[in-house]
Amino acid sequence: MLTDRQIFLLKVIVDEFIQSAQPVGSRNISKKDEVTFSPATIRNDMADLEELGFLTKTHSSSGRIPSEKGYRYYVDNIMSPLQLSKKEIGAIKESFDERLVEVERVMQNSAQILSDMTKYTTLVLGPEVYENKLKQLQIVPLNAHSAIAILVTNTGHVEHRLFAIPSDISHSDLEKTVNILNDKLYGVPIVYLDRMIESEVTDLLQRYTSDFQQSYDLIQKALFTSQPNNLYVGGKSNILMQPEFNDMDTARSLFNIMESEERIAPILKPSKEGMNIFIGHENKIEAMNNCTLITTTYSLGENQVGTIALLGPTRMEYAKVVSLLDLWSRQMTQALTDWFNQDSDR
Repeated sequence: MLTDRQIFLLKVIVDEFIQSAQPVGSRNISKKDEVTFSPATIRNDMADLEELGFLTKTHSSSGRIPSEKGYRYYVDNIMSPLQLSKKEIGAIKESFDERLVEVERVMQNSAQILSDMTKYTTLVLGPEVYENKLKQLQIVPLNAHSAIAILVTNTGHVEHRLFAIPSDISHSDLEKTVNILNDKLYGVPIVYLDRMIESEVTDLLQRYTSDFQQSYDLIQKALFTSQPNNLYVGGKSNILMQPEFNDMDTARSLFNIMESEERIAPILKPSKEGMNIFIGHENKIEAMNNCTLITTTYSLGENQVGTIALLGPTRMEYAKVVSLLDLWSRQMTQALTDWFNQDSDR
């Protein structure tokens, strides 16, 4: 059980290290206006906090930094959400003022704006990315040069994708291609479409269409060229601005994870709605063991839940990030729900 003074000192040390990224010594703490204890008392309490596992030393100097246990105690017992400024609140609300045209654009803008505001990396996962499975595909030619691909998922979500028709593809090949896709891709999760096409569809196209390349080009244009992402990443390069990630191998590993939807989506997908904070080794991927991932959910209509998250060092501005994500989630849910209801009424 920590004493009130130890709790106070732990808060001071965490707050100082978040800002400076430098080990914190008793002398620096004693100079703070809010600290009234002697350097000797501070040193003794810091030694006790280290022995209890809340602080750790990085080298032989007297300075200490918070451990993962220290951050966890700070988040669970000490931290209070930061009061956002009027400017920050106004910027968030303004982001959702314009009329929504595409859900995907909202996610993309959210990833970029939040990363700009925090200087961390933002990850936005579309609603139910692993539950969305292809139910039906239709391709409707508009003229000799363009068509619309209509994708219907098992959740009732409908996507319309305008694309250019490959030159000289025959009507017979077009019909056979659509039939093959509906037969082989029915019930396949959207994120696995490309894998299934390579393993199951390609051979059938070569066997049953007169011009394989034209048919394959049709699939690429209809399903992938303009396909909205389910995962949007903003501020990926912000990782390189953090001293914890100066090692290029560490940074490269994180980049690779963020570019792999199959690896990152299960981590972002919430087991329950609300906010979650994963510190250091609480993250399931080894490359993220020096990171903190803070996630929260947003909703799009009934039973459509997505995730928005911020990824940074364990030395993260927890109080500010929690407040930003909480407000952003509420604004995003309201805007998307209004859009969803209007779209359903049409």
